Amino acid sequence: MIDVTLMTAADEPANVLPSLTLLPIKVSTVPFDISSLTKIADNSILLIDACENLVGAKNFCNMIKASGLVIPIVLILNDGGFTVVDSDWEVCDMILKTAGPAEIDARLRIVNETWIARLRDFQNGSQSGAAAGSFGGSRGGTFAASRGGESGNYQMPADYHSNEDSRMIRCGCVCVDTEGYTATLHGKTLDLTFKEFELLKYFALNPGHVFTRSQLLREVWGCDYYGGTRTVDVHIRRLRAKLGSEYDFMISTVRNVGYRFDAAESADPAE
Repeated sequence: MIDVTLMTAADEPANVLPSLTLLPIKVSTVPFDISSLTKIADNSILLIDACENLVGAKNFCNMIKASGLVIPIVLILNDGGFTVVDSDWEVCDMILKTAGPAEIDARLRIVNETWIARLRDFQNGSQSGAAAGSFGGSRGGTFAASRGGESGNYQMPADYHSNEDSRMIRCGCVCVDTEGYTATLHGKTLDLTFKEFELLKYFALNPGHVFTRSQLLREVWGCDYYGGTRTVDVHIRRLRAKLGSEYDFMISTVRNVGYRFDAAESADPAE
């Protein structure tokens, strides 16, 4: 049986998605609050009621994404809501409030089966090292972060170190905390967005390797991301800017191919 958690601010949760009550699905209801995330059972699909508060729903999705929680999200929308939702929300699916039981059952079943398949792939070792860093723990990562790719065949570099709980990635002068979602350069904390952090973490896991824009898009943004490779260039530019002019050389452009993180050159230039 599929477990579903309905998050809503409605006084009558049963009216949010009426046809859901007609299905043999276990449904738990939680208030529209960040603290409710601790009440969601493992392997549950999170249904977010976005019918009356699209801005609040998007902000909540962003908080989930930034916190690194691994949970499949499905939005419940009115007709007008479909025009504003895009890939930045990083949700698995959307359901119209008036959808019938057959449609709801099919959508939830597909989301659940896809989620289980990706977890199985990860457990079988087909996920990339970068995804493994995000996917560790009970809820560490995002649904879009669960992905396969070629990087699973890469060998960890000689200057790669992690501590006993595998939360720290040290590569040259860069240190990435995969659980605290922080990164430092020579001990100074970098002010990174979630995707900038994921990009730096992936580079730190695979220094010296050349990646095409398509590879980076697949490994960092996920196979469910439908944006173009231009977003990779934009994030690379922003990440270089945050590394600063003294250290932006660590991410080098390989002409007509893509990008490389040069860990061997990551020492302080002044040293």
